[in-house]
Amino acid sequence: MKNIVILNKKQGETPLEALGRFRKKNKQNKKYKDIKMTYAGRLDPMASGLLLILAGEEIKQKEKYLVLGKEYEFEVLFGFITDTYDILGKVVHSNILTNIGMKDLGRNVKKNLKFFTGKFEQTYPIYSSKTVKGKPLFEYARGGEEVEVPTREVNVRSLKFFGIRTIGSKQFLKNIEKRIGLVRGDFRQKEILQIWQRELSATKQQKFFIGSFKIKCSSGTYVRGIANDLGKKISIPALAYSIKRTKIGKWTARIVK
Repeated sequence: MKNIVILNKKQGETPLEALGRFRKKNKQNKKYKDIKMTYAGRLDPMASGLLLILAGEEIKQKEKYLVLGKEYEFEVLFGFITDTYDILGKVVHSNILTNIGMKDLGRNVKKNLKFFTGKFEQTYPIYSSKTVKGKPLFEYARGGEEVEVPTREVNVRSLKFFGIRTIGSKQFLKNIEKRIGLVRGDFRQKEILQIWQRELSATKQQKFFIGSFKIKCSSGTYVRGIANDLGKKISIPALAYSIKRTKIGKWTARIVK
């Protein structure tokens, strides 16, 4: 039995569901049947990739694993803002990008990447598990309660931009419907999907812009927060279209279970 297991969390799963899937897979050899296990570092339901699982006595060392640096590959969708900063959220603002081309958008993104490298203060997304007065921020958001959202210092060692691609409106909607359909539990999926369907049926835009990025950052950095803040910086709505964690400390996708 290993005390450290690296899992590949699937898109749509919560970390607990990924852990449950691992336990079920290993039932036949009963290795982990009576062993306490936990994960060190969350991943949002729409994110995929490496999830660090601790077992047995290693759980007592959880804090040292929580501070490990991370690497992600992610995509940013331009033209929409949601309340979660990713596609699993209610669209709160949209903008038809008819007056900007792919090259101009790419140049604008490149010019502003410098604002998201090094050490800086990042505001927690209101839909996050950060607790304020003993309650997660997302509970305040869902209850419509006012709360002062805290910040934390993060360190982005590098942020690379690889370019812009386009996706047609029909393929875009089909992709969103499929991915939101993977999520179980109460994440407002039905309401969110109806909003996306309404937004996309109302727009005359036939294609949408998606940028590809790679980031190396400190623990606790919210990639969807980077996507949202980049949009603010270039005055174009933006959100995290996809997020995949590819490295935690020394562990990479090459050794994933």
